Amino acid sequence: MRLGIDWGGTKIEIIALSNEGKELYRQRTQTPRDDYRGCLDTVKQLVDAAEDATGQTGTLGLGIPGSLSPRTGLVKNANSTWMNGQPLDKDLEALLGRSVRIQNDANCLAVSEATDGSGAGAHVVHAIIIGTGSGSGIAIDGRARVGANGIGGEWGGITVPWLKEDEYPGPDSWIGHKGVIDRWCSGTGFQLDYQERSGTLLKGQEIMALKRAGDSTACDAYDAYVSRLGRSLAMCANLLDPDVFVLGGGMSNIEELYADLPDTMAPYIFSDTYETPIRKALHGDSSGVRGAAWLWD
Repeated sequence: MRLGIDWGGTKIEIIALSNEGKELYRQRTQTPRDDYRGCLDTVKQLVDAAEDATGQTGTLGLGIPGSLSPRTGLVKNANSTWMNGQPLDKDLEALLGRSVRIQNDANCLAVSEATDGSGAGAHVVHAIIIGTGSGSGIAIDGRARVGANGIGGEWGGITVPWLKEDEYPGPDSWIGHKGVIDRWCSGTGFQLDYQERSGTLLKGQEIMALKRAGDSTACDAYDAYVSRLGRSLAMCANLLDPDVFVLGGGMSNIEELYADLPDTMAPYIFSDTYETPIRKALHGDSSGVRGAAWLWD
């Protein structure tokens, strides 16, 4: 049995998979925000519950919104900032009495979708999270491309490419740079951009309802979002040229994106043709937790 945990800023979820990928157990609970020790205890409670329910002991993989530094072994670049600087793998191994494999949550999304999702069978899968934040991960033949410094696929801290005059220099971000992908291409960024245009903070689905009804401000916010996401994808297409892009996170549920993004990307692609598909994650918001379980292959 494989156990996978997705440790996010709002929820911590566990899944138990059989060797064949059949779901045996699943549970999610609220993340104890700003409480590192509380998060560790929550992980232990979820593992205990899964193993009690299945009567089996499993390997454990963990997806986090950051990564482990190859130099220090400590968590870095996590937007759940209270885990930064912590020896997460060591702490969990001591608490659970077993080895733990940890990857960035976008890497877990890529592994999941490359294994038995929308990118199954593809050589190179580039998975993009567009949710509370925006990160990306790359899977090559079903394995995460971590990189020599543990930053393979990290696009969130890059400034949105081909900035337009009215976008420069862009808003501040927790990363410390302006106009970055994490700030502008996330669901949070979509909401904040609409708020700046309208003076009202709405959820993404509420903005999209207004857009579909023809509201001009919502249409402008959507068009700007598609443009920024499209330019960012085009940059990655020019650099990596993956076999498939897979979108996950809350914004991936906006069906219009899959029709609108290719035309938005086209002017920035350094090729006379570009037919790489952009697909929605098959496993939805549970793809990351499935990928964490598949870290043990």
